[in-house]
Amino acid sequence: MARAKHRPARTGAREPATSLRLIGGEWRSRRVPIADRPGLRPTPDRVRETLFNWLAPRLAGAACADLFAGTGALGLEALSRGAASSLFVESDDLAARAIDHALTTLSAGSRGRVMRGDATRADALVAPASLDIVFIDPPFAAQLHGAALAGIAVALKPEARIYLEYPLAEAQAIAERLAPNFELLKQSRAGSVGFCLAAPCPAPTEVAS
Repeated sequence: MARAKHRPARTGAREPATSLRLIGGEWRSRRVPIADRPGLRPTPDRVRETLFNWLAPRLAGAACADLFAGTGALGLEALSRGAASSLFVESDDLAARAIDHALTTLSAGSRGRVMRGDATRADALVAPASLDIVFIDPPFAAQLHGAALAGIAVALKPEARIYLEYPLAEAQAIAERLAPNFELLKQSRAGSVGFCLAAPCPAPTEVAS
């Protein structure tokens, strides 16, 4: 059963989304259906626009992974904007099949791969030091950010970028989870949601004896 991304409740919340609109790149304004799951929502347009502005210099040819993929919004947006590949890791069968269908609809099956499994063990699905960009947006109530960071660390290239999305109230806790292995590069908010971009800390330089 999927652990849907339960966003913080907001006054006047909209009805559950039935499709995802891509907002930039090759498939700008294209819509693809998403799984009908309680609490499953694409990352909001405003957040995606900020995130992909941050990532713009690094997207062309990038190898990406969308952990806790849900609707696949982040991985699909990355492909639309020039990423070479995107791995979608999702535990829910229906959500995973919807992402597969979206890739087929967009004729992107050769660039996207959907894996059904535990996103905190994503290192088992990819080669070491092979990923340029990783998106981490787990179900907020599950508090899996730390486990996901630990699980994907060996798969990151030295200059990789990691995106995290979380309840704004946990911003300080997220910063503490990132230290000392990751450097916090950028941070922002949208309503009650916080999000940030981080990079692996450089390996210590050995001093010759």
